[in-house]
Amino acid sequence: MIQTVVKRDGRIAGYNEEKIKSAIRKAMLTTPKGEDEALIGRISTRVTMHPAQQLSVEQIQDLVELELMKSSRKEVAKRYIAYRDQRSIARRSKTHNVFLEIIEAKNNDITRENANMNTDSPAGMMMKFASETTKPFVDDYLLSPEVRRAVADNYIHIHDKDYYPTKSLTCVQHPLDTILKHGFVAGHGESRPARRIETASIIACISLETAQNEMHGGQAIPAFDFYLAPFVRTSFLEEVKQLEQLTGRQLDSLRDAKLADYLSRPLDNLEGDERLLQHAVNQTVSRVHQAMEAFIHNMNTIHSRGGNQVVFSSINYGTDTSAEGRCIIRELLNTTYEGVGNGATAIFPIQIWKKKRGVSYLPTDPNYDLYQLACRVTARRFFPNFVNLDATFNQHEKWDAADPERYRYEVATMGCRTRVFENRYGEKTSIGRGNLSFTTVNIVRLAIECRDIADRDERIATFFRKLDEVLDTAATQLCERFDYQKTAKAKQFPLLMSRLWNGASALSPDDTIDPVINQGTLGIGFIGLAECLIALTGHHHGEDAESQKLGLSIVSHMQKRANEYSERYGHNFSVLATPAEGLSGKFTRRDRKKFGLIPGVTDKDYYTNSNHVPVYYHCSPRHKAEIEAPYHPLTTGGHIFYVEIDGDATHNPKAISDIVDLMDRYNIGYGSVNHNRNRCMQCGYEDATPELTVCPKCGSHHIDTLQRITGYLVGTTDRWNSGKLAELRDRVVHD
Repeated sequence: MIQTVVKRDGRIAGYNEEKIKSAIRKAMLTTPKGEDEALIGRISTRVTMHPAQQLSVEQIQDLVELELMKSSRKEVAKRYIAYRDQRSIARRSKTHNVFLEIIEAKNNDITRENANMNTDSPAGMMMKFASETTKPFVDDYLLSPEVRRAVADNYIHIHDKDYYPTKSLTCVQHPLDTILKHGFVAGHGESRPARRIETASIIACISLETAQNEMHGGQAIPAFDFYLAPFVRTSFLEEVKQLEQLTGRQLDSLRDAKLADYLSRPLDNLEGDERLLQHAVNQTVSRVHQAMEAFIHNMNTIHSRGGNQVVFSSINYGTDTSAEGRCIIRELLNTTYEGVGNGATAIFPIQIWKKKRGVSYLPTDPNYDLYQLACRVTARRFFPNFVNLDATFNQHEKWDAADPERYRYEVATMGCRTRVFENRYGEKTSIGRGNLSFTTVNIVRLAIECRDIADRDERIATFFRKLDEVLDTAATQLCERFDYQKTAKAKQFPLLMSRLWNGASALSPDDTIDPVINQGTLGIGFIGLAECLIALTGHHHGEDAESQKLGLSIVSHMQKRANEYSERYGHNFSVLATPAEGLSGKFTRRDRKKFGLIPGVTDKDYYTNSNHVPVYYHCSPRHKAEIEAPYHPLTTGGHIFYVEIDGDATHNPKAISDIVDLMDRYNIGYGSVNHNRNRCMQCGYEDATPELTVCPKCGSHHIDTLQRITGYLVGTTDRWNSGKLAELRDRVVHD
């Protein structure tokens, strides 16, 4: 006798004979003879008395078909079979429609889920086909029932769910010095150690590009200046050797010269060894500039992930005060300022200036001149962004200005905002570590469910009870994914698990990655704090002090729970200010469908990113900093502060340094500046003319405004989804 049923999604449910009777009755009612209760009873009893205690839905339906075919009501059997086919087609129709939209290159939220991916290309289409078919597989076979329900009910979102079956990790900060010193083997390729600056820059590209194919998130280099600096010196010595061959002299004085900086100067009025020394310096600077130019060009043209996406890359720099390190920084900034191709702004790598008092911020600091240059470059090219090493939560007790490897104790960030620094299971560092996976909680939905509770205290208390339940589910899901990820073998990630991840060099190819990945982080993200607060209090945190107090209580509570999960499960849990792109509209659409149009909450096509003040709210940069800064120490999994400034910033680098001053004053961890920048999609011409419609260089009308989407730039808003486009239209200048 049948006791339980295996449903199509793999769940086990109790057998219900009434469902059999209902299905047969519906089929009978579509025939001229109508229903026959006696026959319905006999058939349902025979099916129920099957000797197996458990059958699948399909097996039970096959039994019903067989019994109907043996009965006198053959026409009912035909209708029942037809109904099954229709239901099967209906279940497949969603996938069918999605595939057609991909094939026809339609511009919608499915094909524009990731603005950095070209899903119109054949490789991009293949990637999207795989993504949309993999997600249902994850839902049906890899998620526990509790987690599946939370996803279905719009309480949580599992990021990069399409990569879940691959067991891949999210991101990593590359210890590039290891690769440059020892080389690496990845796939069918092999790299020798670098000897000169040109080779070093190429290997840096290859490292980022290769790892991108092994992971589902971004790639970063935590100390770009420190890592490449030694190759400035070796390149200089090569130039000296060239001069020795030309002059026939032994130039030990040049070889042993203590250079304070590498600055190109005219050779006029210079003689003897002084002239030769300056020539070697000039040649070295030229080579460094070309190497940096090649690095940026490659990072904007080399494609990964099946050929449909440039590498999602970031580089951190600014604190190497050696002559060689300063040369790397200066020429990197100079070539960034010049632009790529026809002078276009480089989209990648996301560049991040390490702001540090005593090193790279104050007028008396050794790298202050380069900081000024960085502000000038940002004013024209959006990058670099700025990470504040002086923020209380970004400091390391081992950092020492006299330590030549002090970069090991400097926090580095991914350009989108992901931060990895604290570590319960190894050294506190950003290097050789990354995020394993992250999941975002829809705190807006929880608030909507509580908004009709009249008593404020009860409303808030109910919200926190609901929040705890969803946080528990999110933590469970992240642990389940970790347990799945750790079963991967090192050979599945040939570069990541040999040269990049901390401790991975001790693994053999067939070893699982279990012993090393716990140094990574599991992120619990959140979205829509502003809308959450409006639902609970009627005001967002930017406009009301009590709402700000509640907002800080919510995120503080999330941080407290994350710490509890770290102790309970033995992992590095952290709270992430989610960089919502496709998710910003997805959560909203589903909540609006269920709860209707709620002013200030579901009346737009997006939820506000993480803890940001709403983009439509007029306020000063200072007020925005005062509101958002207290959330940065609470979101150690990553955060970003940004300011929209008006007009052409190209000739106003002080506007950039003023924002960095705000970061310093208010203990902000990471920030960036947005401003107007037009780009001709035909020839690449760029300027800041308001509302430019015709390119003054080529006459094209295809003009786009370069914009930051979630911390990184996108070359064209044509690839933005509807939620982010709606947010873009609502953005106001902070003045």
